[in-house]
Amino acid sequence: MQTSRRQFLAGSLSVMGASLYAPSIFSTQWSPRLLTSRDAEVRALLARLTLDEKIGQMTQADQMYLESLDDLQKYHLGSLLNGGDSDPKTGNDFQSWRDMYDHYQARAVATDPRIPLIYGVDAVHGHNNVIGATVFPHNIGLGCTRNAELVEKAARITAKEIRATGINWAFAPCVTVPQDIRWGRTYEGFSESPDVVKTLGEAAVRGLQGAALDNPLSVVACAKHFAGDGGTVFGTGLQRGKGAEHFPLDQGDTRLSDADFRRIHLQGYITTVAAGVATVMPSYSSWNGVKCSANRVLLTEFLKGELGFQGFLISDYAAQKELPGNAKQQIETTINAGMDMVMVPDNYREFIALLKELVNERRAPMSRINDAVTRILRVKFAMGLMDPKRSQLADHGLRNTFGSPDHRAVARQAVRESLVVLKNDGTILPLAKNARLHVAGKCADDIGNQCGGWTVKWQGESGNVTTGTTILTAIRKAVGSDAQVTYSRDGSGAQGASVGIAVIGETPYAEMMGDRTDLNLAAEDVAAVDNLKRAGIPVVVVLVSGRPLVIDDVLPKAGAVVAAWLPGTEGDGVADVLFGAFKPTGKLSFTWPRGSSTSFNLEDPGYQPLFEFGYGLSY
Repeated sequence: MQTSRRQFLAGSLSVMGASLYAPSIFSTQWSPRLLTSRDAEVRALLARLTLDEKIGQMTQADQMYLESLDDLQKYHLGSLLNGGDSDPKTGNDFQSWRDMYDHYQARAVATDPRIPLIYGVDAVHGHNNVIGATVFPHNIGLGCTRNAELVEKAARITAKEIRATGINWAFAPCVTVPQDIRWGRTYEGFSESPDVVKTLGEAAVRGLQGAALDNPLSVVACAKHFAGDGGTVFGTGLQRGKGAEHFPLDQGDTRLSDADFRRIHLQGYITTVAAGVATVMPSYSSWNGVKCSANRVLLTEFLKGELGFQGFLISDYAAQKELPGNAKQQIETTINAGMDMVMVPDNYREFIALLKELVNERRAPMSRINDAVTRILRVKFAMGLMDPKRSQLADHGLRNTFGSPDHRAVARQAVRESLVVLKNDGTILPLAKNARLHVAGKCADDIGNQCGGWTVKWQGESGNVTTGTTILTAIRKAVGSDAQVTYSRDGSGAQGASVGIAVIGETPYAEMMGDRTDLNLAAEDVAAVDNLKRAGIPVVVVLVSGRPLVIDDVLPKAGAVVAAWLPGTEGDGVADVLFGAFKPTGKLSFTWPRGSSTSFNLEDPGYQPLFEFGYGLSY
């Protein structure tokens, strides 16, 4: 049974304490009240729109499935997106992305009535779909920095690089609070702690949206995935095929009491809504058996009612298809629950026809349609999209800032502040620059591995997927001509070296494919450490991963262990810490479990981790 409004909302404001709602704690000048400042114009436009035009505004199609450019006008589409692996037809380079956006937006602004597109992309750690973008550490690493100012700065740079390609909406930040590191989206969360998430999520919104949404360098932010996506119970997740492959956590069911759900999984939304986030994306997952995209209590009564959220809700990719019933019933359910814009990547024509039928049959009230379109137009007016004197095409003057040295310098800072030193026996770290070093491991010279998922491709990919500095290259740059650096993937040939550095860990993955029941290091990784150890030299292990991994076997063999997470394109930040140019400051944003333990975080009984939440050494 779905939780009643009174049961769920009781005490929801007091959970955080009244002080959280005081404007003084938010440094941004942006306020959710500003979203309504042009509501008179919104109402005037809404009154002129036909039902077809209103439903078009509620529809988001994936550009990859747009059947005709004329459909932008014919169906009055309000939004397009590039989903995972939905790339420009001419490639993933900057020019292709900018030309693609301009191609679609130019047609949209020529329609009558003139309502430009709000155009979305999953820019979750930089403008990560585009080759040459500055790619920041994934959120799990940023959580270890505990540096809200740095997170805001990274988001501001991300916004600027997104706008350089014309796009104006980022499906970020992810304010999930992962409670089980076996989940394949763990790295999208800042922390297992809601206190870290609520602070850094708010900072990311400030960075993306800036002081005002109509700033040409701002993008609309999207807090996701509302709510509880990181709390799903093992074994309740998505199952593919006939059971041959079972994903035990993704899109599963979060089974928690009202109080615990608020305490853990709603904190990031309370702060991001208060900071003025203009859009929120409901989760694929369920809460106590009810899909979030069908949960009126969550979407309408809590988010829009109690929190006063004035922007609009955008569904996740084809999320309505996972609701009970046929296509028409699924649309009816999610719209009446409070969904404002529906991401229907490949069947937007069917969605439009069915929603119109629902309205005509009075199964979807006009009041609900008008509320949804009001919210969408409210954001578009706030963005400056409705200003007829302002070009909505990409600003070509921003090209030189894309992936610029200044932007990469901030990403490098984010890398070095995200690193967590887990072990450092004696004085092995920092390394001397005049030592002879032998580097090993599959992640040492692989930009794709160190960037992880959501990098150029949806699931990510090993290899030279984009431009950047690998960790091996960074090590060679750091020592210059003062030392000899050799490399072998398997760690062979290390005899005679002063120190061995094993850069090991995970290969890229994203949602669904990243769920793992076995968190042990790959045999190849263990072998690389063993080969270095057999050379009779001290070994430094650098872990590249989207979550803590089981390292019980290699920990005694290593003199030092550094968690580098998924650092992105700027491997120099790793070298900064290894050679002492920067003293490590990172603190674990997730508990590091023992190999034999089923306790993954502070919430678990019998908390006996290998390294506690908040742990981290310095020099």
